[in-house]
Amino acid sequence: MPKVAVYNINGEAIDEIMLSENVFGVEVNEHVLYEVVKNQLANKRQGTQSAKTRAEVRGGGRKPWKQKGTGRARHGSIRSPQWIGGGVVFAPKPRDYRYTLPKKVRQLAMRSALTAKVNSGEIIVLDSLSMDAPKTKEFVKILNNLKVEKKALVVLAEKDENVIKSANNIPGVETALTNTINVYDILKHDMFIITKDAVKKVEEVYA
Repeated sequence: MPKVAVYNINGEAIDEIMLSENVFGVEVNEHVLYEVVKNQLANKRQGTQSAKTRAEVRGGGRKPWKQKGTGRARHGSIRSPQWIGGGVVFAPKPRDYRYTLPKKVRQLAMRSALTAKVNSGEIIVLDSLSMDAPKTKEFVKILNNLKVEKKALVVLAEKDENVIKSANNIPGVETALTNTINVYDILKHDMFIITKDAVKKVEEVYA
């Protein structure tokens, strides 16, 4: 079973925790990670792109010149795609890019993502994380104590407005709850910071 240190907000290692082998110690499946990240990005697409076809562009109802005898190419409308101001060939239209993946695939991807963070040493387990008031400077100080200099995802067991508001203004730092974390957010951040209570909740869901 993977074993990692537990830190306090001062950056001191005060304990160790054994992580579940079924969640943080599986074989990393890169293809499943790719499929789930692609799915998440597709589901985020608004799908509002739109352009007009030749049938939708205003004008062009009259034939620009007669069919034969002018020496010019034959045309039936000035709104054909080859004309400036004409319609678009196979114009994109609003559509829904969403699709679903099997639950087992999504769960395997989550376990793979968590295991990848453990294997690369990019996970920090905190004994606890709470603040008396929203203070960005205090949160920055905590990150400095933990020697976190890059993008970080902070996972909490319960919603704490003071912690969330303190992290909101720090570039590259995001907060999430155990029921809102996803594979894409885990992988796109360099460090994965999670409290002990959150670890237990994650293990209950994905074990």
